Amino acid sequence: MQNKFLPPPSLLAGSDRDLSIDSTLEELPRYDFSVSPKCRGIKVARVFEKYPLLPGVILFEEGEFLGMISRRQLLECLLHPQGVELFLPQPLSSLYSYARTETLILPQSTPILAATQSALRRRPELLAEPVVVQTTSGTYQLLDVQQLHLAAWQIRGIETQIRYERIQTQMVQSEKMASLGRLVDGVAHEILDPVGFIWGNLTYISSYSQQILELLAVYEKLLPQPSDEIRSIKEEIEIEFLQTDLPQAIASVEAGAERLKKLGTSLQNFCHIDEVYPRPADLNSCLDNIILLLKSRLNSEIKVVKNYGHLPPVSCFLGQLSQVFMNILSNAVDAVITYAVRQNFATQSSASAHNPCIEITTEVRSGETINPSIPYTRWVSIRIADNGSGLSPQAQQQIIESFSTKKRAEKETSLSVSYWIITARHGGQLKLRSTPIELRDSPSDMGTEFEILLPLI
Repeated sequence: MQNKFLPPPSLLAGSDRDLSIDSTLEELPRYDFSVSPKCRGIKVARVFEKYPLLPGVILFEEGEFLGMISRRQLLECLLHPQGVELFLPQPLSSLYSYARTETLILPQSTPILAATQSALRRRPELLAEPVVVQTTSGTYQLLDVQQLHLAAWQIRGIETQIRYERIQTQMVQSEKMASLGRLVDGVAHEILDPVGFIWGNLTYISSYSQQILELLAVYEKLLPQPSDEIRSIKEEIEIEFLQTDLPQAIASVEAGAERLKKLGTSLQNFCHIDEVYPRPADLNSCLDNIILLLKSRLNSEIKVVKNYGHLPPVSCFLGQLSQVFMNILSNAVDAVITYAVRQNFATQSSASAHNPCIEITTEVRSGETINPSIPYTRWVSIRIADNGSGLSPQAQQQIIESFSTKKRAEKETSLSVSYWIITARHGGQLKLRSTPIELRDSPSDMGTEFEILLPLI
């Protein structure tokens, strides 16, 4: 007699590792219970009675997947008037044609969170139906939807814990950076105090030394024949060299003091702790301060071209914008140095060596050049371009994807933080344009350009 004995359902335990955000349906327990549609309903009902956790049965006809009948569907059919007499003695094909509903079929590689969303998007009467999981070998298994939701809740809890720990880490890191900023600001202040003292007295020292040299010149004119003692002292101190070198030495001290003063001021501006509200700032000066801080990395071989336009004071959080400029300029320096080293090593010729260059352009642009729908606005544009090797389309796509909230939650990068500061904190835009070296007309052309757009209020 056909289908006298049904094969018992088997439970696949799934993976024994802890669930994570990337866990898939393959890691959840699933039931393997398949019968022919010619099997009578009473046999399946007895299996359901023996295995109370079995969510349903999969129907196969001539080796092909036909559909699924859930435990709930069978019970609803049996509750109908004369349902027991109508369905239990009949083959499952009759029950399936009567109670056929949409079946959610998902590959076993589907993430659990994505599968949960798909299950919840079904019609209300189907929310409790099991999910059919298709394996890579072409077989079909049943997944209890309650198991799916339970796993999703666990993952959400893990995700919440990870996000909480990451936020705690970010808070600690932010506090450390704020403390470091206050420390550097204090150091810069301590540097500027003695530098200010030196700078203030250098003017008098230069004036006094010039007056002494003029007095010596008058003495030499009035006393053309000095005594032996005076001649001995003049030879000992090398008076002619002293008269020539003293102004140069004072000028060198002035240049060093001026540079140290600018460096201290740049440190103070970079470590500036923003207030609650934005303040007007000179962005050209801010860029100059960042370039001065990067002086140790900007060796003589890297050419920095400044095309500064006349910018009005821009209302902004200067400390955060300074961090953005630092991030983008640091990336530009890395790009040109890496490409120059690789290119010069490949050519082995100084005549054809690659000359690294970074170009900074600032200007005020009208809104219609940015977005024709908002023509009556003005924007400040800061473009930072380099002539490195450029970025491939895949690399550009990864950078753009890192700007999304989800990617920033998983891993923050200097560019993703810069994007958040520009868009969320300043209502601006950050644009990326890059041409790989193989698509450029000349190796000296600009490769990668970041454009920062800030609205003028």
